[in-house]
Amino acid sequence: MSHHHSHHPGHSHQVTDYNRAFAIGIVLNLMFVVIEVIYGVLSESLALIADAGHNLSDVFSLILAWGASFLARKAATEKRTYGLRKATVMASLASAILLLIALGGIAWEAVGRFSNPTPVGGMTVIVVAAIGVVINTLTALLFFSGQKDDLNIKGAFLHMAADAVVSLGVVIAGLFILFKGWLWIDPVISLIIVAVILVGTWGLLKDSMNYALDAVPDSVDIPALKQYLNGLESVERIHDLHVWPLSTTEIALTVHLVVSDSKLDNRFLCDQQQYLHDHFGIAHSTIQIESSTEEQNCMLDNFTPP
Repeated sequence: MSHHHSHHPGHSHQVTDYNRAFAIGIVLNLMFVVIEVIYGVLSESLALIADAGHNLSDVFSLILAWGASFLARKAATEKRTYGLRKATVMASLASAILLLIALGGIAWEAVGRFSNPTPVGGMTVIVVAAIGVVINTLTALLFFSGQKDDLNIKGAFLHMAADAVVSLGVVIAGLFILFKGWLWIDPVISLIIVAVILVGTWGLLKDSMNYALDAVPDSVDIPALKQYLNGLESVERIHDLHVWPLSTTEIALTVHLVVSDSKLDNRFLCDQQQYLHDHFGIAHSTIQIESSTEEQNCMLDNFTPP
């Protein structure tokens, strides 16, 4: 009986260094919070002051995501043999929940404005919201490339993209109210924005929950994986196949291969692990080889009568 474990540090889904992106995003958004508070007080706009509080919560979300990406690099210990990689999954789940709470607050405010329409407070609010569009868009773009491969980065991206769209909605609503006097346009645009952002947020929540529960990531085609392993030379069958996410960027696999040729060497194992890495995106794989006889003995040894 033999087994082999592999870790490929050069895998394209490894933890990417987003320190610069997080630092720039946090500084830009903190500056914008200060601008909103100053102009909110000067223009006596409660909306701007409230939005400053909302943006401050997004700064917290960025810090959360940054902290998780930092923890993911911590070395494994005897207590935590996988290190703290799962922190990225917990951060993406927290981001999804925070986004849903924020969307609920926006929707609640919008519904209230149908019965009690409130004009967007003049050109000051429109200009500050336009600055918000630029800052949040720039911050979102910092995370754009990584959001397809990393749920934690996707959470940060969605927070910033959502803020950019909300600020754009304020600008559009403000212009309509300023030039047309349509007070109803503000809550309508707000609800449309909530609906659009909800789609992405729901996907993030679902994926984060699946990752937290060690479900197979969508990027791994299990039927194709089984077909490949069963089709290997000398392999009679496979069992105990497990695939799960170690973090938002790394996938692990364990499997037992029952073979007719018990003399397969480490070269065979290394070749399979390289193939799993290159074609299925699996960074950590542990493959155990056992002959048909060994499998039966193992099953008898582990059998406990009722």
